[in-house]
Amino acid sequence: MAQEILTINDIAQQLDLSVKSVRKLVASGQLPATKSNSRYLIAKEDFEEYCRKSEHRCETASDKRQTAKTSERVNWCDISPYWENPPQSHMTFVDLFCGAGGLSKGLEMAGLEGICGLDWFNEACMTYNRNFNHPFVNGDIKDQATKRLFYDTVSRQLGDRQLSVVAGGFPCQGFSMAGNRIVDDHRNSLYLELIEIVGHLQPEFVICENVKGLRSMLGGKVEQKILADFREIGYEMNATTLCAADYHTPQKRERVIFIGNRIGRENRHPSPLLSPQEYVTTGAAIADLMTMAEDKGFNHVPTRHRPDMARRMAALPEGKSLYKGYSDAWKKCPWDEASCTIKENHGGVNIHPRLPRVLTAREMARLQSFPDDFIFEGPKNKQLVQIGNAVPPLLGKAIGLAVRISSGDLRSDA
Repeated sequence: MAQEILTINDIAQQLDLSVKSVRKLVASGQLPATKSNSRYLIAKEDFEEYCRKSEHRCETASDKRQTAKTSERVNWCDISPYWENPPQSHMTFVDLFCGAGGLSKGLEMAGLEGICGLDWFNEACMTYNRNFNHPFVNGDIKDQATKRLFYDTVSRQLGDRQLSVVAGGFPCQGFSMAGNRIVDDHRNSLYLELIEIVGHLQPEFVICENVKGLRSMLGGKVEQKILADFREIGYEMNATTLCAADYHTPQKRERVIFIGNRIGRENRHPSPLLSPQEYVTTGAAIADLMTMAEDKGFNHVPTRHRPDMARRMAALPEGKSLYKGYSDAWKKCPWDEASCTIKENHGGVNIHPRLPRVLTAREMARLQSFPDDFIFEGPKNKQLVQIGNAVPPLLGKAIGLAVRISSGDLRSDA
């Protein structure tokens, strides 16, 4: 029987360490590895032996552990019985800071009904309006007129129904320390707007999405402040880090997901559906687009690079960045693994594993798990920003199913 082999990325995910930290373990000899085609490979039994001898627990994707930076209690639920064909729900949601609508799409795929989206990004507004049947408010959430329009729209759409969920991914750059107290500066007024809107609308549940790094900000105190702030307005919250690849997204995108409610229910997070060995690969997701003709209406417009740039891209090893100053931008996606994080960063996008060019908007959308009938509006550079900033819809679907189980809308023992 063939021995199971793990990669550096597999181990980094399972131990909740950076890739750099795992490489140090290999370099120091603490974690035995062999090198093959510029990649380090670790036998699973060697990894398990390392776990037994070290402070780390050896865990799989379905056994997520507590992080070292902040204590957490995670209530996992099995969403697999509902994954293929979720029944339609009576539950409703609004999506703040929604961008093009990745989370909205996922919640709809989970059977929830969209009520309204809100964002300031004009091209995202165009995309949202094209792909959803419910309204979108285009404006600054801090503007009182925008907020009144949003509240009026939500009220009109709901009628006499209860709002089930407020969802939103807020910026987190503005948290800082004043003495021993966490404060919010003007950059984080959007977070305070989220708190205000939740307090005003009084949904049963709240879903917040953010970058994984939020968990370690100010030694974990930012996460604790968020939990305390929501508790103050009546919402008990649980948070953990989810990896989109665990839910059929061909991308190892990690995000911290807060789920809270004010109705006394246990907050549930979705148990992973796939192990790392089962992840959908980059190649499986985009191979058919390699020979597809340019199609502007399908968001599939290849970039034409200078010959010297194309040669550099062709020679770049998988998993590496074209420029030393970038960790994610201008990075070549691995063909036989789930993709590295998809993003657009000041013009730097992911490089195709097999072709000497960057990914098209449609290829990026595939790796974000957007369905092919989800079309992005605006010029190509704006499409890339919308896609790179989005929550992968299949991750949103998993979260939506978990919230439905939390609410009692779906049985947890199906």
